[in-house]
Amino acid sequence: MINLEDFDKVEMRVGTIKDCKINKKARKVAYALVIDFGDFGVKKSSAQITELYKAEELIGKQVICCTNLTPIHIGDITSEVRILGTESEQGVVLLTPSEKVKNGDRVF
Repeated sequence: MINLEDFDKVEMRVGTIKDCKINKKARKVAYALVIDFGDFGVKKSSAQITELYKAEELIGKQVICCTNLTPIHIGDITSEVRILGTESEQGVVLLTPSEKVKNGDRVF
C-alpha cells in the first residue's frame, strides 16, 4: 500500500488528443499520440490501445494521463505521458471525463 503523500505525488491531468498514428517501431502495436494539455503544453505518448480504438476516432477525444513520469523511448517516440485506462476483457478502455473540461485540469 502507498500512503496519501505518495499518491499526491502522482500528477494526473486531462488532455485532448490532437494527432494519432501508428508507432511503427514499437515492439507491440501502438499509437503515437500528440496530446494538448493547455497551459501545461503539448506532450507525446505511445499507447497500446489499437484493439478498441481507430486512430481517426481518437482525434479530439479527451483522456486522462499521468503527466509527471520519467519519459521513456518507445519505438520512434519519447513517451512523455501515460494515458490511463482499464485492463478489461475487451482490451484497454480509456479513462475519460464524463463532460468536456479544460485541457490541463488536474484529476484528484
